[in-house]
Amino acid sequence: MALQKKVIWITGASSGIGEALAYEFNKKGAHLILSSRRLEELERVKENCSDSEESVKILPIDLSESEAMEKKVVEALALFGHVDMLINNGGISQRSYAVDTEMSTVRRVMEVNFFGTVALTKALLPTFIEQKSGHIVVISSVMGKFGTKYRSTYAASKHALQGYFDSLRQELYEHNVDVTLVCPGYVKTDVTINALTGSGEKYNEMGKGQKNAMPPEEFAKKLIPKLAAKKEEIYLGGAELMGVYLKRFVPGLFNKILKRVKVT
Repeated sequence: MALQKKVIWITGASSGIGEALAYEFNKKGAHLILSSRRLEELERVKENCSDSEESVKILPIDLSESEAMEKKVVEALALFGHVDMLINNGGISQRSYAVDTEMSTVRRVMEVNFFGTVALTKALLPTFIEQKSGHIVVISSVMGKFGTKYRSTYAASKHALQGYFDSLRQELYEHNVDVTLVCPGYVKTDVTINALTGSGEKYNEMGKGQKNAMPPEEFAKKLIPKLAAKKEEIYLGGAELMGVYLKRFVPGLFNKILKRVKVT
């Protein structure tokens, strides 16, 4: 993948998968626009990149503010003059039973994971269509393919992304714009620590699946070649990925398995 001076815009770039992708793209000579809510953490990531003053720019974004995305796109385009790839990685998880999850929490997760991602993508779309090139990447989850206990709202937001971007892909073939949905299994990040409880408070616990999962640095190294191939869907993880195929081919058996599984 020829990445020298390609402009890659990454949301959720202040930690986890987004941070690891920033370092890996930086090693390959790409120009980066790093976005998240946490300015200080974005500055830290930038400082850890080589040639950061020339090749790395920071653009704080709060994905819960969908109405601000058109302005953010204008600001992003002014940084390097164009964008080649948008990696929609920013998001938030949830850990609570549906019956205990307040509607305000449901709306918050959907606002960030779905509406914010869609608003940012839509704001950038006219530019991609006009330049007849572009690559939209969505870091979704295996939860976009099936749901489990304790993740109803999170799974709903990822299912929504799957449906929206599958449809968008069909609309963009004629414009030479690619859409890739990435469905990770467990990756060792703070996703469960930062997840919301039913009341909207921080969960503050590392999920069992994350403790021994793939490091984000390994995930980034494996992902970039697959993005270069412009695959429409990418699955990366461990044995948990089998759930995608069990759900598809033997849903009854898969449901029986899930009934017995303790999830965290």
